[in-house]
Amino acid sequence: MRSIIDIVDFSTQELEDLINLANDIIENPQKYAHVCDGKKLATLFFEPSTRTRMSFEAAMYELGGHVISMTDAMSSSAAKGESVADTAKTVSCYADIIAMRHPKEGAALVAANNATIPVINAGDGGHCHPTQTLADLLTIYREKGHFDNLTIGLCGDLKFGRTVHSLINALSRYENIKFVLISPEELKLPSYVKKDLLRANKIPYTQTTDLDKSIPSLDILYMTRVQRERFFNEEDYLRLKDSYILTPDKLAKAKKDLSVMHPLPRVNEISVAIDDDSRACYFKQVLNGKYMRMALILELLREAGTI
Repeated sequence: MRSIIDIVDFSTQELEDLINLANDIIENPQKYAHVCDGKKLATLFFEPSTRTRMSFEAAMYELGGHVISMTDAMSSSAAKGESVADTAKTVSCYADIIAMRHPKEGAALVAANNATIPVINAGDGGHCHPTQTLADLLTIYREKGHFDNLTIGLCGDLKFGRTVHSLINALSRYENIKFVLISPEELKLPSYVKKDLLRANKIPYTQTTDLDKSIPSLDILYMTRVQRERFFNEEDYLRLKDSYILTPDKLAKAKKDLSVMHPLPRVNEISVAIDDDSRACYFKQVLNGKYMRMALILELLREAGTI
């Protein structure tokens, strides 16, 4: 039974196939409107979520399926001490596929190892967020038409940002990619990511604290928020939360075809004055996330022989 825990669970060919499937869903929605009739998705969210949970639910509904949800850990048996393994075994009795978000790294893998249905990691702590990366990849492909020969700026919380870690993992497999890592010293990309992904794949990268000087060279600027929930004390969060704010003045220095991305939610990192700029792609990402999750649900259920 195949589950998706990390973006590296996909080959580059499988990523291309999912993107092609998502594009076909966009072009021919009625073709897919009933392919999951009678099937159920269980959404198990032990952390708050708006976009990810709702996009999974919208994806299943638009495929003709149904959704059963657990959106508050305190209202589930987890509050009584039930293990992730037992939860996965239990939910396998009710649904055909699971999407799970959990604050602990590795929780999705535990669920997948114990479930009898496919499990999709919808974010596990600071580890990774593969379906956000699928949304990111579809957005990049639809904006740029390719993944090669791109200079990508990653800005903000690169230490705890699971979306950043997953995106680096995915793009590291393409040709002539360069990363510009923009963050406060305290939120730099973890050394293991640099060692295992960037250096191991001989991918050029630079580290800087200066967003202004970095913008002119970028093809993609991927902004992230400083995540309050990952900090051990409020003082450090307040000191770092407004480290980078993208404004029209800063964007004036950028390429005309720059793509500004953000996994959302946004706090202060991107001025609302940029929302109407043609280079703003973050709400396109939201929509693309639904289509990629539709493609993923379809593919996993097909592989499981359920549809």
